[in-house]
Amino acid sequence: MMPEGATRTRRCRDCDGFPIVAITTGRTTTDGSRHTATVACRTCDGTGTVHPAHARQVSRV
Repeated sequence: MMPEGATRTRRCRDCDGFPIVAITTGRTTTDGSRHTATVACRTCDGTGTVHPAHARQVSRV
């Protein structure tokens, strides 16, 4: 059971909480290890969580 005072954080919908990943480029170094590119999620800036959306103001014309 969760404590009553616990807050629930919202996970990023694009990365599902896995904000930073390592992608192999397919190349290898001279010692046999792979070259990787580390990439952070652009939506959450690598935090894995998002802030609740603020209410948008709607103007009527």
